[in-house]
Amino acid sequence: MSAWIGIDLGTQSVRAMAVAGDGRVLGTGSRPLTSHRDGPRHEQDPEQWWRELAAATREAVSAAGVPVEGVAVAATSGTILLTDPSGRPLTPALMYDDRRADASLANEVGGHVWERLGYRRMQPNWALPKLLWLLRETRSPDVRLAHQNDFVNRRLTGHRVATDLSNALKTGVDLIEERWPLDVFDALGIPAGILPGVVRPGTRLGVVCAAAAEETGLPAGTPVIAGTTDGCAAQLGAGALRPGSWNSVLGTTLVLKGVTKELIHDPLGVVYSHRAPDGSWLPGGASSTGAGALTRDLPGRDLDALSAEAAARCGSPGHPPGARDLAPAVTYPLVSRGERFPFAAPDAETFTLGEPADDVERYAAILLGAAFVERLCFDYLDLLGAPVDGEIILTGGATRSAYWTRLRADVLERPVTLRENAEPALGMAVLAGGDPAAAASTMVRTKAVVEPSGADLREPYLRFVAELERRGWLDPAAAAHARERTTTR
Repeated sequence: MSAWIGIDLGTQSVRAMAVAGDGRVLGTGSRPLTSHRDGPRHEQDPEQWWRELAAATREAVSAAGVPVEGVAVAATSGTILLTDPSGRPLTPALMYDDRRADASLANEVGGHVWERLGYRRMQPNWALPKLLWLLRETRSPDVRLAHQNDFVNRRLTGHRVATDLSNALKTGVDLIEERWPLDVFDALGIPAGILPGVVRPGTRLGVVCAAAAEETGLPAGTPVIAGTTDGCAAQLGAGALRPGSWNSVLGTTLVLKGVTKELIHDPLGVVYSHRAPDGSWLPGGASSTGAGALTRDLPGRDLDALSAEAAARCGSPGHPPGARDLAPAVTYPLVSRGERFPFAAPDAETFTLGEPADDVERYAAILLGAAFVERLCFDYLDLLGAPVDGEIILTGGATRSAYWTRLRADVLERPVTLRENAEPALGMAVLAGGDPAAAASTMVRTKAVVEPSGADLREPYLRFVAELERRGWLDPAAAAHARERTTTR
């Protein structure tokens, strides 16, 4: 028996997982990470990444007790730092949500490239604006750009490594040509010499060096494989690898990631695509709605108890409390002000249609609203021409509620799949295993397929869509397409 090591280098912790070829988890390890936040500032110490990654990996490898065939690392998207030529950090790491930079210059100079790549514009927290900010603030004359996983991959191999297209997306890499747009970077004053090479996720970067082997417990000579961002890693862990299949991650917020053969262009810029290891595309978007609204609006309540009571009261997950009058209450469950997907509306706010009678109905109204947003995301993706007829795989904390899962199947009018394990670390073990499709076919295990109950929730969905359009947040063309898909199904 052998194991593949997947590592998820996140914001609050690093998690390592040793996975057998049949998907069994042979060993795990995790360590916490700390951050410094101050207004728009969010930094971490890159040296802490390495120390805690090494400790977590040693724990996972020791527990597995079998030969290791490969290792891959996932990291947070848009997190960067500057190093010296030897890889020593010269700056703190600017995290994925650090907002001290200004994206206007990057968009002015490189807008034609971002338009061609489908996402149209960069945001202030993306890596390229942050790189410009770091170059202005750093006095050292000889620096190198490093994404979060570049930094630890260099420590693993002992030499400078290429970055992967997934982590380089927010730094402005040309995903079509699979290279840096050097004319844009030259106009921005970014020297080509500070940039790492670029490869697809899944490319071999080197092998674990002797020094890293001593610290991590990984055998020297173990192949080090180029990883991805954490969102793409979770998609790999969910096994959403075929065109038309989608991974819907519902936790604090909602994130959809899918697969298309061709690059999707979104006129609103709310959907953008990563490049898959096989050259296909991984479109997706992140909504600001999700389960975070439950802890905000129902503080201190036992959510598992509310779920059980909601299911018992209505008799069927497809008939939420309030359905007795054919007009269930629906809450648009924004976690914070402003929406990002399936529409861009920086002034959007939470609202409720109807009047929930108690906390059980308030709970159900939030669940129903999140399910409606999820369906609207699929309606919008269909409008853009993305195939949405494949397997829908649900992951994230919301899948712990059987009531919510069945409700989502009812709203989507589709069966939904649950996996035994869909962590980003598992996705990196899949990537380390070579051919992702082949590795996922054995490593990714299905827990259940949940069929819709047959409940008809189209009328309240259309009321919800109409309200979003009335408030000026949802584009009329997107609203019309949602109505057409709902009435013709």
